[in-house]
Amino acid sequence: RLAKDRRIVWLGKGEAYFQVAHNAARPFVVYANGRRITDLGTKFLVRSSADRLDVALLEGRVRLDAEAKELQAMTVLTPGDEAVATGNTTSVTKEPVSALLAKLGWRRGVIVFDHATLANAAAEFNRYNTIKIVIADPAVASITIDGTFPTSGIAAFAEAARDTFKLHATQTDREIVIAR
Repeated sequence: RLAKDRRIVWLGKGEAYFQVAHNAARPFVVYANGRRITDLGTKFLVRSSADRLDVALLEGRVRLDAEAKELQAMTVLTPGDEAVATGNTTSVTKEPVSALLAKLGWRRGVIVFDHATLANAAAEFNRYNTIKIVIADPAVASITIDGTFPTSGIAAFAEAARDTFKLHATQTDREIVIAR
């Protein structure tokens, strides 16, 4: 929504990338998961789900705070910072900006995994596809994988799991089950 004094976006669920020209007279604000992200001249990524908000800063600065003031204090992010907000807590970690850029692979139609567990990789594929990947064995779920796959590349992912880790992949109309 554009107003005289600010630019506002509400992100209910999903992921969005913002490249914003800073304007102190009309701040750019994203509302997601009960948090407010205010641009201070920047490029940043926001991912919102039912119980978690991720904000990754590539350039510039953003201010992250809660809509409800009693939840937390304000946090200012600088390049490489990745904030995770759940419930009434926020934690910030530092990543190389190159690692954060890999998270923008979806803009090019790819998913980039760097030591991702098969469980996390399956969850990422499941965001983009109607056929779901199911990791049937907890021991298999913790195996890590590196690679770049098309967002629709569930068959290639199953083949990599089969060839690289000697796992079995069984496909039905609705899912691909990966197990020992």
